Amino acid sequence: MTNKEVQFDPGFIQHMSAFIPNIEYVYNTLGACRDFNRKKQQFRMYYPKIQSLLKNYLGFYLGCILWAVYIKQFDNATILNNLCYGGEYDEKESLAEVDFIIDYVEQLKKDVKYYTGQNFSIDSTSMSILEAYHAFLKANEGFVKTQTTNDIKIPDSFKTPSDLEEIHKEIEKVVENGKLYELFPLAEKVL
Repeated sequence: MTNKEVQFDPGFIQHMSAFIPNIEYVYNTLGACRDFNRKKQQFRMYYPKIQSLLKNYLGFYLGCILWAVYIKQFDNATILNNLCYGGEYDEKESLAEVDFIIDYVEQLKKDVKYYTGQNFSIDSTSMSILEAYHAFLKANEGFVKTQTTNDIKIPDSFKTPSDLEEIHKEIEKVVENGKLYELFPLAEKVL
C-alpha cells in the first residue's frame, strides 16, 4: 500500500466462509432429521459454529467500514483488486447477504429457544454494525463504481475517528490472526 494505491481488501477475505451456504447446510441437515430429539442434538452441535460464523461476519462488516474510513485519508488513491468494480448495481442483490443475516438473527432467537430452551440475543453493537454496513453498502452502490478513494462514500451518520493509525494497526493484527471479531472495540470510533 502506498499513498497512491490501496487494496480494496486488506486481507479479510482469506478468513471468510460464506454465510448463507453454511446456514442453508445446517438447516438442510436439520430438515433431514425426523426425530425431534436428534434435531435438538444436531442444532446444539451446530449452534456454536453458527455463533462463530455470525461473530466473524460482524467483524468482517465492521472491518470493511474501518478499512474504508482508514483509506479515505489517501486522496484519490487508486483502489486495487476491487472485484465489484465494473459490475451492474442491483440493490437487492448487493444487500442480499446483509439482509439475510439481519433476518436470520431474528430466526436464530426463535430456533435457539425452540431447540435448546435457552435465550439468544444480539447486543446493540452487533445490531449497529449490521445496520451501518447495510447503509455503507447501499451508499456505495455495492462498490461497482469505486475506482479511487475519492469514490468511497462514508455515510453522514458515521463518526470520523481521530486516530486512524490505531485502526490500521488493529486491522493488520486481525488480518494476521484471523480473529475479525477483535475489531469490535473499534466500533464506537466510527458508529
